[in-house]
Amino acid sequence: MKTLFLIRMKNILVAIIIAGITLSACKKNSFITGNANVTTSVDSLHFDTLFTSTGSVTKLFRIFNQNDQKLRIDEVSLGGGSASVFKINVDGFNGPTVSNLEVEANDSLYVFVTVKIDPSVANLPFVIQDSVGIRFNNQQQWVQLDAWGQNANFIRSAYINGDETWTNDLPYVILGGMQVAENVTLTLEKGTRVYLHADAPILIDGTLQANGGADDKDKVIFRSDRLDEPYKNYPSAWPGIFFRNKSINNQLKFTEIRNSYQGVVVDHPASNGQPKLTLKETIIDNCFDAGLMAINSSVKAENCLISNCGKNLVLVQGGNYSFTHCTVASYSNSYIQHKDPVLAVTDFYKQGNNTVTADLHANFVNSIFWGDNGNVDNEVIAQKQGSGVFDLSFTNCLLKVKTNPANTTLTNVILNQPPAFELIETQKKLYNFRLKDESPALNKGMATGITIDLDGKPRPVGLPDLGSFEKQ
Repeated sequence: MKTLFLIRMKNILVAIIIAGITLSACKKNSFITGNANVTTSVDSLHFDTLFTSTGSVTKLFRIFNQNDQKLRIDEVSLGGGSASVFKINVDGFNGPTVSNLEVEANDSLYVFVTVKIDPSVANLPFVIQDSVGIRFNNQQQWVQLDAWGQNANFIRSAYINGDETWTNDLPYVILGGMQVAENVTLTLEKGTRVYLHADAPILIDGTLQANGGADDKDKVIFRSDRLDEPYKNYPSAWPGIFFRNKSINNQLKFTEIRNSYQGVVVDHPASNGQPKLTLKETIIDNCFDAGLMAINSSVKAENCLISNCGKNLVLVQGGNYSFTHCTVASYSNSYIQHKDPVLAVTDFYKQGNNTVTADLHANFVNSIFWGDNGNVDNEVIAQKQGSGVFDLSFTNCLLKVKTNPANTTLTNVILNQPPAFELIETQKKLYNFRLKDESPALNKGMATGITIDLDGKPRPVGLPDLGSFEKQ
């Protein structure tokens, strides 16, 4: 009898467990019909400045069913309907309205949003707004959408074979690249903005004149056309500017070049015996490879900042170079690891199995060459392989080197004293290469006749500071 009782009790317990499981399964498989706990991963989606007719990056948010029963969403829809500049896709179904969606208990749906802004007569940025409505069980929720758009001049795979002047009325967006023909001058007036797509190098066979001004609104800027987070600050976002064999008389003044693969490449000397490229008050920043690379060429630079590039300044196969009041500095960050010296100078260049050499004349005056947060001991290296002239000098400069560069003349040089830049926060990628009050670079320069600094502010008649910024 006792055995029989135990068997019966065991069967009853099994039945109770099975019934519980069945009831639980039925509950989860049934739809919630009353008030439901539904949340979204964001309450708004923001799209940064977009250029008309180029579209945008896709963004997304999720709709969470935080109930222990399935949820039927009656509708996910754009407030602006089919006329909206926004487009949605909900778990693979295209909008503007997607209906009768089932969401399992404690599961979610993905809503993908893109935006394409049509041209407008307005020259200034404008904002476009809409919303995504989520309707279920007689309840309604909203996710707000907004995007900034701006008209632009679009240049697609262009060959410029006649002189042109670009103004600051509208930005220029380069798609597929651009080439300036030999004996042709492209002039960029102050305030001109040029945005480059990932497939868009600028090839100069003629002349480029970028005539920016000291005020931020007047600077000429070259940068990627990706202005959305996180892409807007990525290096290697566009190829760079290339001054090729036949190019002459180029000048970049109060110009910024940012986020390219190579910032500026200058190849061969100019045929007229003048500097092939003159840089004045110019910033080259956050380039994945070289910030400025010159191959047997000629460059004159004043008040320039070359910062946080893979290889900041590379001068190879000789040439003629003059750099005065320049700051060349790099710090490792999550975009680019600092593993190459900020300055490399050689009289040779390897082409396959061949090594080509040429005479070198390079002088650096009142300049700073510094790197940190990496694995580089010698931030300045000089290498000579040819039998010709190797004339390399540093006068009134600050250098970080473990070993003095070979074949080089050093005069009044400060070695291995941190320049005390105003702000270096690599985690937040915040950099200010102006000098603090305690900087050893203050008042250590020599008179050169340069009367302003990179900000366009005055330099003293007496002893100026080293680097591109004068302490005011």
